[in-house]
Amino acid sequence: MDGDRSGWRPCLLAGAVFAVCMAGTTLPTPLYGLYQDKFGFSELTITVVYAVYAFGVIGVLLLAGNVSDAVGRRPVLLAGLGFAAASAVCFLCADSVGWLYAGRLLSGLSAGLFTGAATVFVLELAPPGGSSRATFVATAVNMGGLGCGPLLAGLLAQYAVWPLYLPFAVHLALVAASAAVLLRLPETVRDLRPLRTARPQPPSLPRQVRPVFGPSAIASFVGFALFGVFTSVSPSFLAQSLHVGNHAVSGLVVALAFFASTAGQLLVGRVGVGRSLPLGCAVLFLALALLAGALYRDLLSLVVASALVAGIGQGLSFRGALSAVAGASPADRRAAVISALFVVAYTGISVPVIGVGVLVGPMGLEGAGLVFIACMAVLVSAAGAYLLRRPVRIGD
Repeated sequence: MDGDRSGWRPCLLAGAVFAVCMAGTTLPTPLYGLYQDKFGFSELTITVVYAVYAFGVIGVLLLAGNVSDAVGRRPVLLAGLGFAAASAVCFLCADSVGWLYAGRLLSGLSAGLFTGAATVFVLELAPPGGSSRATFVATAVNMGGLGCGPLLAGLLAQYAVWPLYLPFAVHLALVAASAAVLLRLPETVRDLRPLRTARPQPPSLPRQVRPVFGPSAIASFVGFALFGVFTSVSPSFLAQSLHVGNHAVSGLVVALAFFASTAGQLLVGRVGVGRSLPLGCAVLFLALALLAGALYRDLLSLVVASALVAGIGQGLSFRGALSAVAGASPADRRAAVISALFVVAYTGISVPVIGVGVLVGPMGLEGAGLVFIACMAVLVSAAGAYLLRRPVRIGD
């Protein structure tokens, strides 16, 4: 790595804090079936509980995405850890579905604060000349943390005691340790200003960005929608249709998608932004086809394959989309444009997932999933076709 190990220590510690926070956002994934048995709610409720998280993220991105530029990175990240701790407490106290809604909303607020501030913090703490590797650290800990959440919860729920309590108690301890680490890291914002000076920076699209933004946003929407389905309803499908009651297996399937996303993002550097976007669309289409086969044939092997392929496609398309829209944006509007892309992406996590939940009642889980797949296939095919006709050259 660039520089000596001591020079990289603050960057890596900040990355570890980032990973802990993001792990908390996916921690309940393999536990939804247990909550469903305990509280007796429907598949629609599961999807709405899951989607509440995305609404929290979107709200923070719209209203407080640039607060850390004014008050500093550490106060914002400490607030994010506070929301993460409050989320864990809600799940520990859960005796009705209302606690689950509250816990997911607080988790979304935590992730919204971390998404921008922690990424920048990791980059700013890297030693001189290490920006490229620091970008990989930020990417890896984000997706790696998201993957570790369901894996940790699944293992604890399956092989330890108190399956609905121990995962959140462990995460609460990790959050406390992360806060102690964060307090020892240096503040990277030099010109600190009062909170009142931070103004919401609404998403906007300059004219020169719009041709790139449309297909980039569609690919991001589909990739995040796939992740939303995997993290909300795949445990139910595994249990109901494939009779896989092992929570560790459910958590591992979801984790594989997030881990594969990191691999997909790494491929962008090799294939280039212009090729990664249409290639990512093609890979997402393949993932949708595999998921359709899994639903139709009730095959665990196809579920695993679709998770891996979806992760690679999402990583390719989303990092390519970020690079494309950032490269096309004027410097003074870049943050607003990227915020707009994140808003579209997190809308993909919420709206289609709720649609699946609505359709489960009249159509069943498999039928609802196939309708979702058909809609997403149309979107990603249109984006891929557009990108083949008008290749993105920015950032190559």
